[in-house]
Amino acid sequence: MNRQNKLGKQTVTPKKRLGQNFLSEIGVIKKLVAAAAIIPGETVLEIGPGTGNLTAELVKTGNRVVAIEKDPEMASILEEKFHGTANFELLAGDALAFDEGIILPPYKIAANLPFYMASPLIRKFLESKNPPASLTVIVQKEVAQRACAQPPKMNLLAAAIQFYAKPKIVDYISKGCFWPAPKVDCAILHLVPFPKTGERYNADSVAQFFKVMKAGFSQPRKQLAGNLSKGLSINKGKIGQLLAKNNIDPKQRPETLSVENWILLSNGI
Repeated sequence: MNRQNKLGKQTVTPKKRLGQNFLSEIGVIKKLVAAAAIIPGETVLEIGPGTGNLTAELVKTGNRVVAIEKDPEMASILEEKFHGTANFELLAGDALAFDEGIILPPYKIAANLPFYMASPLIRKFLESKNPPASLTVIVQKEVAQRACAQPPKMNLLAAAIQFYAKPKIVDYISKGCFWPAPKVDCAILHLVPFPKTGERYNADSVAQFFKVMKAGFSQPRKQLAGNLSKGLSINKGKIGQLLAKNNIDPKQRPETLSVENWILLSNGI
């Protein structure tokens, strides 16, 4: 397979260590932009723009587009490609270290995320004090399905994401829509964060929620009461009483609990 491609005056070689699988199918790009539902006045934040195929569609909206690119080679290509584009701004650096507080709301994220950092990036922006109005991102198919899981097939990723936002799979994408093609198919995942209001989102409540949930999922195939007792160093009898109070069978597995179940448990503990 040809691992190089000519773009403008420069030759592009995808870097595996940076998870570079460039989206090349225009139909998928347009579907992602449509799903993002960008309205006038919103800033669009793109992470890992790569060759700029998605970027080109985003700037057509007329909205301000801010792109964060970690790869200096790709940043140079983007500067050349969008030179003179008034509503485009390129920021060089690692998106995980980016201070999203500098982006004035309202803003939305639209991106083809590098696979190796998709989950930490999603959590970073969901946990932010300046969260986006929505995230419309391409991730691995399995990651999207896990993020949208419901009882009795919940998992740690689903509970963590659904604590902050409502996820939805917009569509699945064949691996053939990328260059170079990844080993797996992908999906467009759309997330709408909940307003961070009330007791649920104060710092102590959030910390307690994740502490209890991680203890509960410490051994996903084992019974909930044992996981919580061991993980939180609380007498199993007391854990059993708390579970019964919330109409949860101590023999249930963590995958059978909803986010609201976890919130009630963390509040009780």
